[in-house]
Amino acid sequence: MPRERLTDNRIENWRPAKEGWLRDTESHLAVRARPARGGISKVFIFVSTLNYRDVRITIGEATGKGLPEARRKAREWQDLIDQGKDPRDVIREQEAAGQAAKAAAAAAEEAARLEAERAATPALVAWAAYVEDRKPKWGERSIEAHEKAVKEGGEVITRGTRTTKDGKTQPGLLRGLLTHPLPEIGPVEVEAWLKVQTEKRPTQAALAFRMLRAFINWCAEHPEYRHQVRADACKPKSVREKLSKRQAKKDSLEREMLRPWFEQVRALNNPVHSAYLQTLLLTGARPGEVAALRWQDVDFKWRKVIIRDKVEGERTTPLTPYVANLLLALKAINDTPPPEYRILHGKRIKIDLDAWTPSPWVFASKTAASGRMQEPRHAHKRALADAGLPTDLTLHGLRRSFGSLTEWVEAPAGVVAQIQGHKPSATAEKHYRVRPIDLLRQWHERIEAWILTEAGIEPPHQVEAAPELRVVV
Repeated sequence: MPRERLTDNRIENWRPAKEGWLRDTESHLAVRARPARGGISKVFIFVSTLNYRDVRITIGEATGKGLPEARRKAREWQDLIDQGKDPRDVIREQEAAGQAAKAAAAAAEEAARLEAERAATPALVAWAAYVEDRKPKWGERSIEAHEKAVKEGGEVITRGTRTTKDGKTQPGLLRGLLTHPLPEIGPVEVEAWLKVQTEKRPTQAALAFRMLRAFINWCAEHPEYRHQVRADACKPKSVREKLSKRQAKKDSLEREMLRPWFEQVRALNNPVHSAYLQTLLLTGARPGEVAALRWQDVDFKWRKVIIRDKVEGERTTPLTPYVANLLLALKAINDTPPPEYRILHGKRIKIDLDAWTPSPWVFASKTAASGRMQEPRHAHKRALADAGLPTDLTLHGLRRSFGSLTEWVEAPAGVVAQIQGHKPSATAEKHYRVRPIDLLRQWHERIEAWILTEAGIEPPHQVEAAPELRVVV
């Protein structure tokens, strides 16, 4: 390989007939020429040795303008060889580092783009993820309340007497606020929203605020939303001051109210509503727990009822004589098949009795989509009005009435709490009281007998046989 000082003119004018080499006298740089289609191909090549082995690295096309840069690279790589390093390894490391830097930059750019998209996404998306994550720990009513809070509205109202100007449902209380991205929901926005909602519906606004606060706290702990949410949105005192003061409800039946209440409730035309309201008062259970009773939960033989409990999952309570008779009457109605024929729009229509089955619900409804009773409140209000009693007595007030009336028979507080499904309030109740169903039944029957006596009803001493019903055509 001949050595001579490389210059721009020498490289340009060198045109060998076959492959040839020119090596620079000033560096470990060489030019290799090869015949190629349409001319000669010339490239700069670094030539050296490391540990008695040749090291050759192609630099690039050999042109006069590229000579200074080629010499610089050749000197740089020779310095690496003098240090005992293979420049090819260094080049590979540099290329890998460059690729990693490009990948990191691309990933950072993509993350920034996704973060910008999330920051512009309505908070309703995060709300849906929050509800889905918390569903296993919530009861049916909680799930329903969270779904109702963000409903879009605009559906035609088909039930009830209440209506709006356009006859359509209104959006949920949180809908308008959560249509904004999470970063835009701060103390100022929450305060303005709460001020408007409190003036219209103070109780519902307070409930919606508590749901919003729990949602904000969840987002603050969730990695995907931690950097978007404003964790102080519900914390300022100015926000909390907009909430209406929570007051414990005190609606309940007093001793003197029992007689007129029972008279009017027992006189209701709908036997399901009548039995439901009486069962609610005499068991002290929650309205939803009683409405969700199935026949498989009622044991007439051993006189007990399994109630689906929001606290413990389920609890077993006694089936007292009067309530048992109420349920037996409903069961007789439920198990009686309909007439073979019915009149519909003036036409006689035959019913397929082979396809008919009794309802699994204790308080069944033929018109409700769920198959069970949905709205006993209206019937209760009519009974209260006919009895001359305050019409603001709620269904939950009947549960409160049971707990209050038990004090007349001096029933132990722990027994009453266990019957009603309250959490134990003391260490002794939690760890040192295991009451069998027989003990609960003894006190529960005493409570029922006292309430019925005050209502002017003769307490039954045993469960009566279910009345036989027959089909009248």
